[in-house]
Amino acid sequence: MNTKVILAILVLVLPLVCIRSVCDADGFDSVRCGSDVRKALLGRKMPNEKIVVLEERHKDLGLKDLGASEISDRLSVISWRICGEEYVLLEDQDVVRDVLKFPKHSKESPGFIGSCQLNGRDVPGTAIGVLKNENGAEILPAVSAWKIDDKQMKFVELKTEELRCSRAGIITADGGL
Repeated sequence: MNTKVILAILVLVLPLVCIRSVCDADGFDSVRCGSDVRKALLGRKMPNEKIVVLEERHKDLGLKDLGASEISDRLSVISWRICGEEYVLLEDQDVVRDVLKFPKHSKESPGFIGSCQLNGRDVPGTAIGVLKNENGAEILPAVSAWKIDDKQMKFVELKTEELRCSRAGIITADGGL
């Protein structure tokens, strides 16, 4: 074969192979256990595909979908177990805008997303965090909490002194109910 023909074929085929590998990539491709998961995910486009396929592709990360909540038309929070830890991703139309390494939670200290009050007054917006379970109480003290800033698209840490949040916002499988 002529060298020019081989070169022409390479010039035409090689970009298609490269584009295919880039298009098949998803936001989790840059994550490695033991590395900075937050840094690896920030700004990444997340796939819109079946969870089972995504979890299978990233078995090396122990990837597990833990649930999601829609904050607005554009924003969602999606919880994932990655490398044995729980992370909450704040996504703006499938692009990761912030990542929170979520604290451990249990029936005694359930995870939540919803409304809170500080000194008896409503805190505007949506909060996410961990509560201290008190039997029979509808409003529970926060152990750790972050406000979801939908303008800056970030998690903003809240002081937990006198911060109480609705039991109705408990989202974890370990319950607390």
